[in-house]
Parts: sequence; C-alpha cells; structure tokens
Amino acid sequence: MSERGIEEDGRPVWASRLRAERSARGWSQGEAVRVLRAHSRDALPSDSTLVRNWKRWESGSSEPDAFYKALIAETFGTVTAAFFPPQVPRDADSALLAGAGMETLEILARVRASDVSPATLDALKITADRLCCEYPYAPSDQLYAEGHAWLRRITSLMDRRLTLAQHREVLTLSGWIALLVGCVEYDMGRRKAAEGTRKAALSLGEEAGNSAVSGWAYEMRAWYALTQGDYRGVIAAAEAGQAIASRDGAAVQLAAQKAKAWARLGDRRQVETSLDHGRRLLEDLPYPEDTDHHFVVDPAKFDFYAMDCYRIAGEDRLAEMYAREVIKSSTDPNGEERKPMRVAEARVTLGVTAARQGDVEAAVAHGRRALQGDRKSLPSLLMCSRELTSLLSKRYPKQPEVASYLDQVRSVMA
Repeated sequence: MSERGIEEDGRPVWASRLRAERSARGWSQGEAVRVLRAHSRDALPSDSTLVRNWKRWESGSSEPDAFYKALIAETFGTVTAAFFPPQVPRDADSALLAGAGMETLEILARVRASDVSPATLDALKITADRLCCEYPYAPSDQLYAEGHAWLRRITSLMDRRLTLAQHREVLTLSGWIALLVGCVEYDMGRRKAAEGTRKAALSLGEEAGNSAVSGWAYEMRAWYALTQGDYRGVIAAAEAGQAIASRDGAAVQLAAQKAKAWARLGDRRQVETSLDHGRRLLEDLPYPEDTDHHFVVDPAKFDFYAMDCYRIAGEDRLAEMYAREVIKSSTDPNGEERKPMRVAEARVTLGVTAARQGDVEAAVAHGRRALQGDRKSLPSLLMCSRELTSLLSKRYPKQPEVASYLDQVRSVMA
C-alpha cells in the first residue's frame, strides 16, 4: 500500500477487499447483491440499482453508507470495523502515559513508600496496559522479566492498609499482569508454569469480582487445550468462560477458540455457528482504544479466526484471501509487522494453500518465512506448521526442499 487505507492502484482498501471477498466465493456481482438482499431485514432497491452501487463500491468511486457497511460485513460473515476500520491515532497509549505525568521511577518510589493514592493506582493501571500492548512485538524473555517484576510490585501492595475499592483494584491489576505473564510463559514453551500462572489469574479475577479477568483466564485454558490437541477441552473451557464473561471481549475470543476446535473435529455447522456468535458479540462492542492491547479483541482479528477455520475446512480460496487480509492489517505501510505472530500463522496458511495447489516452492518459502520472526508463540506456530509439514511430507516426501524445511521445523520444536 502506498499509504494507510489506500492500495497501490489508488482504490481504498475496503474496495479491494470487497472484490476479493466476492471473488473468493466465486460470486458474480449480481449474485453478490442477491446474497446481500437475503441478509437485509429492510426493503432494498432493485437488483439493477444494487449492482450499479456495487460496481461503484468495488471501484472505490463511492463509499457505502453506515447501513450498507454493516450489511456488507454481515453478508461476508465478518464485522463492520474489520471491513471498514475507523481511522484512529496510533499513539493513544503514548497519550495516556503522558497524561499520567508519572515515569516508572516515580511509580516505584510511590509503591515503596506505601503510597496507594488514586494517582498511584492510575499510573499502575497505565503501566499494566502498556505491558499488555507490548505483547504482540516485545521479545518474550524481556516481557516475561518485566511482567514478573511488576506482578511482584503490585501484589506487594496487598499487604498495605487499603480501602475495599483499592483492594479490588490491586487484585484486578494483579490479575491482568498474571494473565500476560501466563501467555508469555506458554509462548516460551513453559507449559506447567503457564498453567499455574493462569490459575492464579483466575483466582485473582474471582476474588476481585472481575468477570473480564476470569473470562480471559478461561480463554487461556481454551488456547492451551487447542494447541495440545484437546478439542473437547477447548469447547468445555469456552462454554465455562462464556458463562462468566458473556458480553466481554473474552467471550468473542472464546467463541473463536470454540470454532477452531469444531473445525478440527470436522463439524462445519458448529464452526459457522460459533463464528457467527462471535461476530455478533464483536459487532456490538465499541471499537477498542488501543488495538495492540492483548486482552482486547480488535475487529481485524476476526479475519484471523476465520482464516484458521477455513484452512482446516479446506476452503482454500477463502483461507488465502483471509490470510492476505491478516498480513495487510498487521503490517504498517512501511512494511513493519505490528503483529508478527498473526503474520506468521497467515504465512503458514498461504503455505498450506500453495501445497494443496501443487506449488511446493511457494509452500516451503511461506513456511520458512513464518519461522523467521523473533517474536513467536511457539505452541500456536508449531500447531499450524505441523499442518503444513504433514501435508508436504505426505504429498512430496522426496523433494529436497521439503526435507530441508521439515528439518528446520524439527529444530524449532526441539
């Protein structure tokens, strides 16, 4: 892209996506407007008028209004803000930190001095948010060390004289940091430690009466189970978490984990049901202040969920289209990957679709590139990579480049 929101051919990103979504389903423009009409609960103009509008939308010469944006997103099974993302400043977190007027050293001094004032708690909350926003790209060992240090500092406040409200706030902050540390531990392959940290976060959330913290603790359990091949465990964890955090962002991601499990169990109907449930929940949530925050479900992540499910279902055209959307939305205009772990799984997806189409060279190239990034979630990446290695070893076992790639994956697993 030449600049944010504009493709190299001058069309808006949403216009290119409109054509890509339609083409991936093999629809003509006439068929697309008939499906659009089927999803509308209101009367629409004639098909000929809608086709003219559709042509203008795909060319980028006219932008749909709010009514049609929501209808288009529903037609293609996604959320409006994923298809038509609002333009928000990228430095929202920096503005929050500046507004706090407190640097790390001052926060530490206040904590050591037993200052549990509202200003100190606000500064600690901003620090916790900053750590959660660094999850997509910060090196795992660095984030683990910093998260552990702040978790100790914040939990030490519970030995002080606190009001009931302050006690709940400290428990909640500890819960968020524990969730983050548990995620990083699991990324690093420390399975037993991650489960212990997750349980601690669940306990903190329950004690604080914070359903969001508890919901994300169940989401982590579902994620752990998914990467370990325990698909019934994913569904059980998702249902338990949704009962606690039915309207929080965690419920959206729990629906996605459930859809991924059903995809691997081969139940296409349940996949669609779970994805649609998550889509409806996400459509009703406000657009997040900071889409980098790990415990916020940004609308673009819905493409990431769909990509995984369609890859498993063998819907190659849809899986490839969503993979390219994931890479596009996770990469800055200058080519820097803001969410490298999502990009890595998208590249594995492109590798899988290439292998199914007989393009071994492209499949291996995508697979290798997925392993190159410094920031990895090893369990998730290896789960996806095993799909590619299984496919390549079964279909092209004698290809030298395949053998070399399989060795590379084995070394990462080791």
